[in-house]
Amino acid sequence: MTTTLSTLTDKVRPSGRVEEGRRRLTYPAVLLILALALVLLSLVRAVTDQQSLTSADQWGAAMGFAVPIGLAGLGGLWAERAGVVNIGLEGMMMLGLFAAGWIGWQHGPWAAVLAGIVGGALGGLLHAVATVTFGVDHIVSGVALNILALGVVQYLAKLWFAAEGSEALARGGNDKQSPQMERMEPFTVPGVADWLGDLDERNWFLVSDLAGILRAAVHEVSWLTLLTVLIFVGTYLVLWKSSFGLRLRSCGENPQATESLGVNVYLYKYLALAVSGGLAGLGGAYLAVLIRMYQDGQTGGRGYLGLATMIFGNWRPGGVAAGAGLFGFMDVLQTRDRPVVHAMLLLFALGLLGLAVWQFVRGKRLAAVVVAVLAGLMWVWYATTDTLPLELVTASPYLTTLLVLTLFAQRLRLPKAAGRPYRRGQAT
Repeated sequence: MTTTLSTLTDKVRPSGRVEEGRRRLTYPAVLLILALALVLLSLVRAVTDQQSLTSADQWGAAMGFAVPIGLAGLGGLWAERAGVVNIGLEGMMMLGLFAAGWIGWQHGPWAAVLAGIVGGALGGLLHAVATVTFGVDHIVSGVALNILALGVVQYLAKLWFAAEGSEALARGGNDKQSPQMERMEPFTVPGVADWLGDLDERNWFLVSDLAGILRAAVHEVSWLTLLTVLIFVGTYLVLWKSSFGLRLRSCGENPQATESLGVNVYLYKYLALAVSGGLAGLGGAYLAVLIRMYQDGQTGGRGYLGLATMIFGNWRPGGVAAGAGLFGFMDVLQTRDRPVVHAMLLLFALGLLGLAVWQFVRGKRLAAVVVAVLAGLMWVWYATTDTLPLELVTASPYLTTLLVLTLFAQRLRLPKAAGRPYRRGQAT
């Protein structure tokens, strides 16, 4: 077994050198970046007088919006690390949302969570049958799954929630939504939440801003948010610190070599897609528990945003979490006043200026000039306007997605065999 694992590590390590060819961020560097980001955010809050930029309500809502996006992104990571592109995350999230709504109004929110995971996992296994067993193109299968899931949940909603004389109809269900389930009570850390709230209200530079952000993590936090954090940590430990994870990742790098070492590649791909679908389904269940029902269209493209976070995060859990936090923050801005979104133009301008300086120091002069020009345009836009059109506010998460992926595309490196057809016996 030791020889097999050593050989398998050697098979994965060459691509790992490509992946880690750029200098990885150390923990002090990460802390420094976070500190600089906090200073920048505090500065923008003070200049624009938009207190909600660092308020506990803003960051608590952002954390809630980030959870389903992060779970979808993590689901995509599991699939693509095993070599299967999962465009069907949106459909799996729909299946999880519907299953959670269906079970939740009858048996409560925790049963809804379990049902959502099962619903999403079934979608993941269907994708596995198409791509792994029958060799269907991964993109075609994923798109087909999204279309199929949409039709299935809409049909079943009419059948189970809107049937004449049914209990579901009597309790408020219809063809667009399920009856309401019980509320899952959030948790609050007593004492700490009140102390941070007092600091937040004082509007001190940096101190109040940090207090507002930290309070969001201890005041009325969903238990599913805590579960999501544990899942992210668990994913890192399983995929990067265990022999199981090494075998699974090798399936996404060199499945032929992995098979030659006695690993059942098909089994690992199936397991990865079941976990992938289950995580996306948990994201859908989170949405159902959040609003206490299934509602048609509630996923709102979060499965696709999850794919964007996976790419932005370079197929690593920490990067996915950072991307989900960014997109969740932008997503929640749609529910805020337009002046808050307008203040984000200044934040982006200063952030891009800092990125331009960093690129210049690294010797990438052309990239630095391009980013600096973009920062200047952002500042001019901020200085010459007082608000933003509602259409731009609504599209802000998707525009942010395009901007981030454009700026960081050069450092991305997907698993080598992701999306490539694989048939058993190719190694012989």
